[in-house]
Amino acid sequence: MIGLVLAAGTGRRLRPYTDTLPKALVPIDPETTVLDLTLANYAEVGITDVAIVVGYAAAAIESRVAGFEERYGVRIELVHNDKAETWNNAYSLWCARDLLHQGAMLANGDTVHPASVQRALLEARGDDRSIILALDTEKSLADEEMKVIWSSARGVERITKLMDPATATGEYIGVTLLEPSAAPLLADALQRTWERDPNLYYEDGYQLLVDEGIRIDVAGIGKVDWVEIDNHADLARAREIVCPR
Repeated sequence: MIGLVLAAGTGRRLRPYTDTLPKALVPIDPETTVLDLTLANYAEVGITDVAIVVGYAAAAIESRVAGFEERYGVRIELVHNDKAETWNNAYSLWCARDLLHQGAMLANGDTVHPASVQRALLEARGDDRSIILALDTEKSLADEEMKVIWSSARGVERITKLMDPATATGEYIGVTLLEPSAAPLLADALQRTWERDPNLYYEDGYQLLVDEGIRIDVAGIGKVDWVEIDNHADLARAREIVCPR
């Protein structure tokens, strides 16, 4: 199994940091970025082969690959997204489709979370589960979150931001375990998703699979401190998590 990080986006709401850096390299403290934390999480759970999908400001990540490899004991492959500045992340994940046959622990490049999230997903493997989403059932939800409705009988029934928060089981936090068996179905669903609308999310590809009768499961992450960094308020929260006073 490889670690897979989506780090191609522009992060316009984090300017001026993202004038020259991708979101995954915005500093949380002088020595730490989201990419540092994600690579450390992978190494902690024994995942040492990592692919990073790059696009916007890709050179900034390319220049740090050797340092990341030495610091975290991982091997890094870069996958280039040629449409990162104009298309959404369904296409970005599709760009890594040829690697999915190895199985992958996917993490969005803007999510600060502990390695316990990866461990929860690994512990949930088995019983023919091929796609497992990390789900926060503790957090109070609002309009912006990627919300999930899940049942034990059917697995994930709906995943979208466009949902009444009161109806949701929890929030998908941007980390997924993908077994090798999921690779061909997911690659096809992602292609159909971005071909339909390049502004769609890879979670819309998940929904397409659900609509076609493919079961997607979840693993609860428990009560943990995490944040998706979309704006400066989120960045401040990330700094509180990583560098508590």
